[in-house]
Amino acid sequence: MNIKQAKEQIRNAVRAYRSRDDYGRIRIHRERQRPVLLMGPPGIGKTAVVQQVAQEMGIGFISYSITHHTRQSALGLPFITEREFGGKSCRISEYTMSEIIAAVYKQMEETGVTEGILFLDEINCVSETLAPAMLQFLQYKVFGQHQVPEGWVVVTAGNPLEYNQSVREFDMVTQDRLKKIDIEPDYEAWRQWAVNEDVHPAVVGYLDVRQEDFYQVQNTVDGMSLVTPRGWVDLSDMLHIYEEEGMGPADEALIGQYLQNDRIARQFAVYYELWKKYEDDYKVGSILDGTFGEEVLDRARKAAFDERASLIGLLLDGEKRYMKEVLDRRAMLLSLKEILGELKAAEDPAARWQEEREHVRNRLPKNSGLGLPEEEERHLYRLLAWMEGRTGDLPALREAYDREREALDVQAEKVGMRLENLFRFVEEAFGSGGEMALVITALTSTEISARFISKYGSEGYYRYNKELLFFERKKEILQEINQLL
Repeated sequence: MNIKQAKEQIRNAVRAYRSRDDYGRIRIHRERQRPVLLMGPPGIGKTAVVQQVAQEMGIGFISYSITHHTRQSALGLPFITEREFGGKSCRISEYTMSEIIAAVYKQMEETGVTEGILFLDEINCVSETLAPAMLQFLQYKVFGQHQVPEGWVVVTAGNPLEYNQSVREFDMVTQDRLKKIDIEPDYEAWRQWAVNEDVHPAVVGYLDVRQEDFYQVQNTVDGMSLVTPRGWVDLSDMLHIYEEEGMGPADEALIGQYLQNDRIARQFAVYYELWKKYEDDYKVGSILDGTFGEEVLDRARKAAFDERASLIGLLLDGEKRYMKEVLDRRAMLLSLKEILGELKAAEDPAARWQEEREHVRNRLPKNSGLGLPEEEERHLYRLLAWMEGRTGDLPALREAYDREREALDVQAEKVGMRLENLFRFVEEAFGSGGEMALVITALTSTEISARFISKYGSEGYYRYNKELLFFERKKEILQEINQLL
């Protein structure tokens, strides 16, 4: 199963375990709620995908690596207390609250979110002293004398034995209490996520032609050789920062810190250098602005297909950034419109404005483990920045809102023109064949571009998409005819 399929399985399990009947009772009793066990090699995104499920469902998320816990921290410390049984006073042992369970209650108190996912990583590397308590936890969701709160679903993860020497094989009794999902690295599933999450286009471009380098884990005479999806994403973040901050060349020395395989690090470093060279040589900004000349067109026509694909990737990435800015600004304006409507009906607009501003501020994530989807978090920060420094003077707010809306209309029109310039360049350089198909496919499958086009339209997209669909249907008809002959 790939990570995308596993994500859907986790989401469905969480929904099922939180489901209640007509009387408000949990349908599947906690004892029969098998914790999900994600079993797969390191670095393929097990933790990230569980956190994404929690964020998208708007529930809490607490993550612990069980290998960091002793019996005392997981179960709680024993202490002596007195109890009365049958009229006699007895001294017995009880336990303080588990650090893990306490973290769940702390997050509930800080956020007001009463349901969530408790994620325990490296579950099959549990210490020998803690192992006996794990069976009780997996079935009853209890550490020591304290239960995981109702509405919190347990998800666990582990690595197969060949990737971790500390792994303890589960016995049949333990394994029979888990909902096991085996995950394998899958580039196509990861790519769908990556193009929508601003993973550097050079990373995606390289892996499109060298998918075998997406995941590599080997034991060599020189030690462990390790390249994982986590490494590619972390490298992508660093490449973005190096470029935006002008921090100098991202060379093989830097790349090798994330891609711990000499061959892959060296080959990607060469590819990335070419990528940057194409960006400079083709003057991507001038293409999108529509000011490209015959010299650029002539070079593109003579380029090999991999260079053409890299150029198209550069153009699409540049346009996607413009589109994202428009969509973010539009989302902020929609929220402001709603807030201004609330102010119009308020007896004290200034007081209501302060309340709305505090509400936005309080929705931002705190250091409690409860995150927000990146787009929503970005939206809240942008909205708060606009609201800061402005009073609840309704006429002034309306005037500022109108100016912002007019500026958005101008910006959206410019971005639309850049998209048309992209189509014009590809048509003049390559015609309406395979390269145009790459552009249409990417614009359709990328969430940001698909949303922009659905809201603002694009003559070029509609025209070339129609032509390509007609071409594909014509091929299908010819194949059907051939099968009949």
